[in-house]
Amino acid sequence: MKIQSIQVLKGPNIWSIKRKKLIQMRLDLEDLEERPSNTIPGFKERLEQLIPSLYNHRCSEGHKGGFFERLERGTWMGHIIEHIALEIQTLAGMFAGFGRTRSTSTTGVYNVVFTYVEEQVGLYAAKAAVNIAEALISGTSYNLENDIMHMRKLRDDVRFGPSTGSIVDEAVSRNIPYFRLNSGSLVQLGQGKNQVRFRATITDRTSNIAVDIAGNKEETKRILNEQAIPVPRGLTISSEEGLQKAVRELGFPLVFKPFNGNHGRGATINVNNLADAEAAFELARKISPKVIVERFIEGHDFRVLVINYKMVAAAMRQPAHVTGDGVSTVQQLIDIENLDPRRGYGHENVLTEITVDHDTESLLRKKGYTLQSVPAKGEVLYLKSTANLSTGGTSVDVTDLVHPLNVFVCERIARIVGLDICGIDIMATNLSDPLKQTGGVVLEVNAAPGFRMHLAPSEGTPRNVAAPVLDMLYPSGASARIPIIAVTGTNGKTTTTRLISHIVKNNGYRVGYTTSDGIYIHDSMLKDGDTTGPASAAFVLQDPTVEFAVLETARGGILRSGLGFDTCNIAVLTNIQEDHLGISDINTLDDLRRVKSVLIESVREDGWAILNADDQHCLKIGQKTTHCNVAYFSMDAENLAIIEHCSKGGTAAFVEKGFVIIKKGGWKIPLCRIHNIPITYGGTVKFMIQNAMAAGLAGYLWGFKVSEIRGAMETFHPSVDQTPGRMNLFDFESYKILVDYAHNPDGLLGIQPFIAATPASIRTGVISGTGDRRDDDIRQMGRIAAGIFDKIVVCQERYLRGRTAGEITGLLVEGIREVAPQKPVEVLQSSEEVWNFIIDHVQPDELITIISNTVENAYQKVNEHHGNTRKAEYRQSS
Repeated sequence: MKIQSIQVLKGPNIWSIKRKKLIQMRLDLEDLEERPSNTIPGFKERLEQLIPSLYNHRCSEGHKGGFFERLERGTWMGHIIEHIALEIQTLAGMFAGFGRTRSTSTTGVYNVVFTYVEEQVGLYAAKAAVNIAEALISGTSYNLENDIMHMRKLRDDVRFGPSTGSIVDEAVSRNIPYFRLNSGSLVQLGQGKNQVRFRATITDRTSNIAVDIAGNKEETKRILNEQAIPVPRGLTISSEEGLQKAVRELGFPLVFKPFNGNHGRGATINVNNLADAEAAFELARKISPKVIVERFIEGHDFRVLVINYKMVAAAMRQPAHVTGDGVSTVQQLIDIENLDPRRGYGHENVLTEITVDHDTESLLRKKGYTLQSVPAKGEVLYLKSTANLSTGGTSVDVTDLVHPLNVFVCERIARIVGLDICGIDIMATNLSDPLKQTGGVVLEVNAAPGFRMHLAPSEGTPRNVAAPVLDMLYPSGASARIPIIAVTGTNGKTTTTRLISHIVKNNGYRVGYTTSDGIYIHDSMLKDGDTTGPASAAFVLQDPTVEFAVLETARGGILRSGLGFDTCNIAVLTNIQEDHLGISDINTLDDLRRVKSVLIESVREDGWAILNADDQHCLKIGQKTTHCNVAYFSMDAENLAIIEHCSKGGTAAFVEKGFVIIKKGGWKIPLCRIHNIPITYGGTVKFMIQNAMAAGLAGYLWGFKVSEIRGAMETFHPSVDQTPGRMNLFDFESYKILVDYAHNPDGLLGIQPFIAATPASIRTGVISGTGDRRDDDIRQMGRIAAGIFDKIVVCQERYLRGRTAGEITGLLVEGIREVAPQKPVEVLQSSEEVWNFIIDHVQPDELITIISNTVENAYQKVNEHHGNTRKAEYRQSS
C-alpha cells in the first residue's frame, strides 16, 4: 500500500459539518484492491489478537462485534485501516469514533477519513494504522505498545493543560469559538472585536499590577497585613547573616520558600534545627536569590479559588504520601502508589506521579528513614514538604464547608490585590470556623492558579470552575461572535464579496474581508495574494478591530482544510460551473455541488442561504436546505422556482422593468435601478447584475435599510480601487483596454456580450490557461476566445501547476484552430513581451481585452500606463 497524501481538516468539510477535526488520507491499496480481508489467511485472527478492543466497533452491523463480522465476510483494507486508526487513538487515551472510507475515481485508491483529538496524534495514527495492517497481512510481529506510548507523548507535548483545557471546553459547550494562538496555552475566545484572550488562568483583563503584587510574596504579605488579613510572621533574607537573624527572631519551626517561586519548588516546611535551616536556605536559593522565612503554622493546607471576586471553590491539599503495610519499602510503596490509574506524567491525569527528589530525601532523613526502609503498617509517611498537586499531592473538595466569614475574607483579599482569578493559600486546622478562631493564616495569593484540584479532586465534589470564568468574560447578553457573510461559487465571488463589504462599511461597520487578491481590513490591504482559504478567514476573525466579516470562500480551502469558521450568518452561492474539475477527486458538477454545499450547511438556524435560481445545481442545494432560511435571486422575474418560493412566503431578488426587485411573499420592494449600478455598465454585463442582486439581497436580509443598500450599490464602481482586475475598462485617447479575471470558460462567456456591444475597429484578446485544468477545459478557453476576438495573444507565464508553458499554450491554440483555423494568433513568452506587443501594435479604436491572469499585475500595469498617458496629454495641451 502507498499513502499518496494526508490532509488535516480543521473546520466544517465535505465529510461532516459537525465533526470538524478529521484526518483525510488518500491511500492506494495497490495489489490489495484484489484481496479483501477474507482472502488473507489468518488476518482476522491476528488483528483480533493484536487489538481485541476492536470488538466494540459496531460498524454498519450496528452491534458489538459487527466490525469483526465484516472482516470475516470480506472488506477492503482502507476500511480496516480506518478502524485501526480510530482504535489506537482511543487506546492512547483519545477517544475517536467517527470514520468514513470512500473509493475515488481511480481504481484501488481510497479516501480514508477519521476523527482525531490532537492533530499530531491523528497524523501519526494514519501512518501507524497502515504499518499495522501491512504487518498483519505479512504475519510479522508488531509492537503496538510503542505506538500507543508515542501517541501519548505526542498528546502531552501539544495538548492544553487542565486549566486552559477546562476553559476551552466550557467555551465550546457555550458555542463560543476559539483560536489557539501558539503551541502553548495562549488562546483567543470569540471573534473580531468581541474576542478575549487568556493564557492558562490569566485573562486579558487581569491587572498587570495585581499579577506583579502576587508575584512578590513579601509585598503581598505586607499589603494583606496592613488590611488586617492574618499572615504568618516572617522575613526575607539573602545571606547567612539574614538566616541567623530569622532563626533568632522567629524561632523554630520554620518554613523556607523562594521569593518568587511557584508549584512548591524549593520550599521546605517544618524546619526544626539550624543544620536543616541552612540546607533549606540553600535549596530555596537555587530558585531565587531572595528567600522568605516564616514561622511554621500547624494545620492543613487549603486553596481557595476566587473568580470575578466571588469564591467558587475550596480544596484541602495533602502532600504526596504513602501508607505503610509493614512489608514494602518506601520505594516499593511509591511505585505501588504510582500504579494508580489516576496518576500520570505532569498534568495528564487527575493526579501526578510521585518522584523522589531532595525534598523527599530530606523528609525521610528527618524520620531516620531511607528509600529502603519499611514503614509500619498504617503509618502515613509524607514525601513532600508542600501539598502541590504538581509534586504528587492530593486534594479534597471542601467548598461547601467554608464559613461565610472566611468566604468574605477571601473575596476581600482578591479585591485588595486586584486579581480577577485568584488562588489563596491558607494554613488552618479547618475552614469551617473563622480564621480568627482557628488561628489560621494566609500564606500566599497566586495569580494564574491551577484549576485541576477543583475540576477533579481526589475526594469530594468536582467543581466546574471554568464556568464562572466564562460568565466573567462574557456576561449575560454579551456576544462572542461577529456577523459573518460568506461567499462561494465558481464565478463572481470576489466582486460579490467586495460589494457586500462596501454595503456593510457604508452602514458604519469596520469590515474585514478576504478575496482572491488579498485580505482587507476596512479597505486597507494587509496581505496580498489568493486569500480565500481558512487561514485568511482566521486572520480576519482574529483581528480585534473587525466588527463584521465578509469572507470569500473558495473550493480549494474547503477541500484542503475545511472552513475557517464553524458557522456564518449568511452564505451566498453565486453559481456552480465547470471549473477546477478533475482536481482533488472533484470530477463532476455534482461533486463540486457537494463541496459548495459545505458553506450552505454551515449557516446558522436563524441565518440565510442565498442561492442562484438560474443555476440548476444551486436549486438542488436549496431544495435540500432545511436547517436555515433560503432566499433566491434570478435574472428572470418569471423564474418558476422564484414564483413558487415567494408564493410560500419566501424572499427573492430578481430583475423586472430595469430594476432589481426584492420580493417578500407578495410584497415587492424596488431596490435599485440597474442602470444606476456602475458595475453593470448600464445593465450590459449580465453576471455583474447577478453579483449586484446577490450582494443587495444579503444586505437586505441582514437588516440594512433599502436606501442605504441602494446608496452603496450606486457608489460601487468597476475600478482598480473597488474591483481590481474585474471589468476594469481603461479609455485611452484612441483605444480601450479591458482587464477582467475571466479565468475559466464560463467567465470568458460572461464578458462576451459586453465586448461585442462595445464599439471597436478590432477586438484583441490576451489569454492564458491554468495548468491543473483538464485538457479540454483549456482547449475550451481557446474555442471561446476564437469566437470573441479578431486577434489573439497567448502567453503562459504563470499558473503552470504541473504542466509546461508549451503544453498549455499548445492546447489553447488547438482550441482556437478548431473554431477559426485562420485566426491571427501570437504566442509570447512573458508579460513584458505581451505588454510591449499590444502597445506597439495598437490600432485606432481597438478594444484590447486582457485576462488578468495572463499579464502579471495586469490592472496595475494598465492603470499606471493610463496615468502616464494622461500626464503626457496634459503636458502637450499646456
